[in-house]
Amino acid sequence: MRIIENRKWFYLLSLLVLIPGLISLCWPGRGLNKGIDFTGGSMLHITFEQSVQVKEVRDVLAEFGHKESTIQKSGQGEFFIRTHMLQQEESDNIIKAFNEKIGPVKIMRNEGVGPVIGKELTNKAILSVLVAAVLMLLYISFRFEFSFGVGAIAGTLHDVLLVMGIFSIFQLEVDSAFVAALLTVVGYSINDTIVIFDRIRENLGFKKRGDLAETVNKSIMQTLNRSINTVLTVLFALVALFIFGGETIRVFTLALLIGISVGCYSSIFLSSPIYYDLKTRGAGGKA
Repeated sequence: MRIIENRKWFYLLSLLVLIPGLISLCWPGRGLNKGIDFTGGSMLHITFEQSVQVKEVRDVLAEFGHKESTIQKSGQGEFFIRTHMLQQEESDNIIKAFNEKIGPVKIMRNEGVGPVIGKELTNKAILSVLVAAVLMLLYISFRFEFSFGVGAIAGTLHDVLLVMGIFSIFQLEVDSAFVAALLTVVGYSINDTIVIFDRIRENLGFKKRGDLAETVNKSIMQTLNRSINTVLTVLFALVALFIFGGETIRVFTLALLIGISVGCYSSIFLSSPIYYDLKTRGAGGKA
């Protein structure tokens, strides 16, 4: 497989996928569909006298347009519900519906979560990704070389932006779990890239003749089975979680499904070619 020789096609493919997402992220009035972790909302802590399933609670909330609320179950009949800001009348109607359709309910807490917390979470999310990127660039530059570091970070940022772009295009609601998913994608993507880069460095140590493109292609092919098998193993588990894990972790799982799939692609078809371009331009090598 002549990946380096065809690298411009892979760059073009990534741009075609990234650009719509970036436009959606930057378009006024669109961007990410932020959940109550970012925008503020209401927190309900309720308990039922009998055992109740999450689906029963979600069905009631769906009648009031709050199907996407975050519901956490604790014990047999205790629930923590986070949803968009509820007016007092709407909150009373929801509690009334719980009583009528599920059973007697006791309100332990009903309070608002202000937007100050949301702003803090947003700033920390951005800062977390930036700090992680800078530290990884420094570490990879130290352990390998700077061109390896730039290639790895470029591929990782590609994965993060693509996941964010897809969520923006389809207006999927994001919460604090989405931030955790992005950081997980960063870790997975960089790990997969390092495996390939380590093989490139190893082959460069043994190479006496031949151009860099040949060495990079050879290294990618030597690690290809490992990359594919690893991502398939992870994806099988994520698909099972997405189907059977329930609404609470669905956003988290979907972000991982997209990010890890793209992370495998970027490690092979973006990070390594970017390293090659930086290396040959700096050394005057041939493509």
